[in-house]
Amino acid sequence: MSNAIPEITLNDGLIVPSIGFGTYRLNGNDGATSIHSAIDSGYRLIDTAYNYENEGTVGEAVRRSSVPRDELRITSKLPGRYHEHDKAVTSIQESLYRAGLDYYDLYLIHWPNPKQNMYVEAWQALIDAKKWGLIRSIGVCNFLPEHIERLEEETGILPAINQVELHPFFNQKDQIAYHKEKGIQTESWSPLARVTNILGNEVIQEIAARHGKSVSQVILRWHYQLGTIPIPKSSSPERQKENKNIFDFTLEDGEMRMIDELTKDDGRLNNQNPAIYEEF
Repeated sequence: MSNAIPEITLNDGLIVPSIGFGTYRLNGNDGATSIHSAIDSGYRLIDTAYNYENEGTVGEAVRRSSVPRDELRITSKLPGRYHEHDKAVTSIQESLYRAGLDYYDLYLIHWPNPKQNMYVEAWQALIDAKKWGLIRSIGVCNFLPEHIERLEEETGILPAINQVELHPFFNQKDQIAYHKEKGIQTESWSPLARVTNILGNEVIQEIAARHGKSVSQVILRWHYQLGTIPIPKSSSPERQKENKNIFDFTLEDGEMRMIDELTKDDGRLNNQNPAIYEEF
């Protein structure tokens, strides 16, 4: 098998890689160096957000890279404080100005903020921004099925992607099944759950030893075989290369089940339940 990154076609036709690169807390010159390194090592899907305060850093990494802009897929996200339609449009424009980009390939609503009850208005702003050419593809983060159903009912347009917390300790089995039913691509944030001791998990270590791979590679391969897009982050060039080299082996069905069974009812890393959590 090759280590070339396979591609996925979203429900609106945009083609994206099946693994991306996360940039949370990669800021300034050091951050730009790390992101540039990731692009040079083969990543083409780069994830940022308005609230990460590093859209400019991502833009600088893009400018430093020799990879043509049209070969990259850059994602950013709308913060909760700007869900009102006109504020959302201004926020999208500001995101582009910060990054020095003409368009984003993907723009997502970061959280539904159901208490504020303005996520449909924010969604309409993303729909409009796509019509105006500011965004190629639109999606959401952390939306539950009830939130997605409302978007479809009120606008007739489903997200191309829903980026959700997803890792072996919180496998989101029902959410993934819902996405597949609706034709929505699942993207995984915190795919390696590094704030836990997951790298020391004996079950995954055993599987990794069997394949001659690292624990991180096994977890990311698990994501890939689930049909989700993981977006691991690392400032280390060696780790960046390791994380993307997951396409030359396959986990057996039994191994997939062993990892699935590590999930917990309270597996969220920071108890951020989208039904009640508010992010601004």
